[in-house]
Amino acid sequence: MTDDVYTHGHHESVLRSHRWRTAENSAAYLLPHLAAGDHLLDVGCGPGTITLDLASRVSPGSVIGIDTADDVVAEAAQAADAAGCANVSFARGDAYGIDAGDGAFDVVHAHQVLQHLGDPIAALTEMRRVLRPGGLLAVRDSDYGAFVWSPDDHRLDRWRQLYHRVTERNGAQADAGRWLPTWVAAGGFSEAQVSSSTWTFADPADRDWWGRLWADRVRQSLFATQAKEYGFSDEAELDDIAEAFEAWVDEPNAVFVVVHVEVLARAPG
Repeated sequence: MTDDVYTHGHHESVLRSHRWRTAENSAAYLLPHLAAGDHLLDVGCGPGTITLDLASRVSPGSVIGIDTADDVVAEAAQAADAAGCANVSFARGDAYGIDAGDGAFDVVHAHQVLQHLGDPIAALTEMRRVLRPGGLLAVRDSDYGAFVWSPDDHRLDRWRQLYHRVTERNGAQADAGRWLPTWVAAGGFSEAQVSSSTWTFADPADRDWWGRLWADRVRQSLFATQAKEYGFSDEAELDDIAEAFEAWVDEPNAVFVVVHVEVLARAPG
């Protein structure tokens, strides 16, 4: 295992976001390229919501989801059992040293993973190793520098600045989306197809979910702990930022756009 630090941690407010993710809202760029019988690896699977959706798309092919956090791996396995999804399994795993033989998979997928790694190119090189010749890589990461919102609020500007400082201190890249094509090429892949997509939170229900989720994360998640431990912020400022997210929720015409870049590429051979 590596010494990478996961900026968000696994507070309930973080997992609330992860459990919302589906193949449709987080991996739509990949879905047309999947085929029944594909063997797929989901790196950084979290609680497994995307993984289970992908398993339904490739059945009777098998899907393995790996994550570094034991608790979320256990939650994902329980979700698979509850759904009666027999072609998927979950295990603790490391993106830098995947427990699989060369060429074991037809597809390797990683959603919002590379932005948290100190050496994303090394992880991509390992993903290439476990892909069969001509196998498909699918990676998608957000780009915090490209996020937009309205109305303007200097406290939300400070949140983004603070998030960049914390991730940089952790050796990670908050603006990973724009770097994906470069990293994928350096990892030895070819035939890259680059696209972008967004999560847009604009109606009252979506604003309430997104804004209160981030208010909780700013106050209680590992991000908050790190911001204070690194000397970048304090309790009073974090509470002020959280209140900005709560105020944004109540703005009748507010919008928040989360920007992602996604890359499909082929392993050589």
